[in-house]
Amino acid sequence: MKLLPLDSPELIELAASWLAREENYRWLDFGAGRQVVTPALLKVMAQRDSHFIRIYTDDTDDTPIGIAALNNVDRTFRTGTLWGAAGERSFRSRGYGTLGGSRLLTLAFRELGLHAINTWVADGNPSRRLVERLHFRYVGRMRECHYMDGKPYDRLFFDLLASEHREISHERLLRSG
Repeated sequence: MKLLPLDSPELIELAASWLAREENYRWLDFGAGRQVVTPALLKVMAQRDSHFIRIYTDDTDDTPIGIAALNNVDRTFRTGTLWGAAGERSFRSRGYGTLGGSRLLTLAFRELGLHAINTWVADGNPSRRLVERLHFRYVGRMRECHYMDGKPYDRLFFDLLASEHREISHERLLRSG
């Protein structure tokens, strides 16, 4: 698996198309109620120091299959917020999101020098299992603050310290089932 920066119009368009799918954007929040990210906005985000965005690939032929990213990267306080989305449907539920997230966390802690990374998951989102496989710790709940189809859902908050992160290998992921 590779983590590719959003450094070409093709990758930006591809990632934006993934994020424009309701099955993905309904679980996200890019501030001010924004859920859909346009290619233009994604390009701007990729160029800012407050974002760290990568496309992860299939491990056999480097096909782009998903996106893993950090928002709110703060190099003074050494923090960031993890988010991601599956891209290619045929690769879902096969551990690629976990591997992509794990590798992004390794880069964030080692290369960006971050100390703590947080994330949140809307209650009912199957991605909660991914967050738990990455060893994030549950730290709290914000009640009825995420709306989907007019219905409020809680957000579950998690965090992970650099000292708690262990990169997950493909082999280890297969062993853990």
